[in-house]
This record gives sequence, structure tokens and C-alpha cells, in this order.
Amino acid sequence: MNTEPIDLRAALDSFTELWSPRIVTRVNDYDVRVAKVSGDHLWHAHDDTDEFFLVLDGELTIELRGQDSVKLPKGSVFVVPRGMEHRPSAPDGASILMFEPTGTLSVGDRHEDVPGHVDATVGHPLGG
Repeated sequence: MNTEPIDLRAALDSFTELWSPRIVTRVNDYDVRVAKVSGDHLWHAHDDTDEFFLVLDGELTIELRGQDSVKLPKGSVFVVPRGMEHRPSAPDGASILMFEPTGTLSVGDRHEDVPGHVDATVGHPLGG
């Protein structure tokens, strides 16, 4: 475990890929991930875990299947309940932080076809 502080701005500056989260640290059995996002992700659901979002920069919209969309400006947090189909999007781009159990796939357990601009991953090591 890293015992040094983590500069989230430097972490975000270390990569350019969109929708491709980086693991900045771990808390118990959870990854703390950061990602740069722009445009639409894909409709998906995580059957066994909630999904926590914190907007670090920009604005993120989370569409929820059958419900109103949730707009998250910088500094906002939102938790998508387990099993709920959702689609994050950021038309003007955003930087986000997520807490997810280690090994959680970024496209969930159920999802539509994965477009080329979305990285289906359990997170990449920071700097990797």
C-alpha cells in the first residue's frame, strides 16, 4: 500500500484515454478509480454492487432506465443502486472518481454492445 499522498490532478494528467479508469489506491476490498469521460458510455448494470460517482471536474449526467436523468456538477456525488440500468454521459467532458469493489468490470454485468470508445476493464494501474 502506498503511504504517500495521491495528487488526483497529477493522476488524471498521467493518461489521455477516455472511459478507461485508473486505480489510484485501494480501500479494503474497493478500488478508488479516476477516469476522464466525454460523450456517452453505454447502458449497463452492476448486479451485485452499487456504483459511487464523484465529479472532480465538468458535469456528468447519469441516465437511469425508466427514471429521470441525474445531472452532477463538479463536486457532486451520486450512487447508482445495484441492479439499476444506467448510462453515464458527459457531452462537454468531465473527470470523475469512483469507488467499486476490486475486480468490478467498468461495463457491468449486463450491458449493450461495447462501443470502441469504451474500455471494458477492471481498471488499469495508475501509470500503466
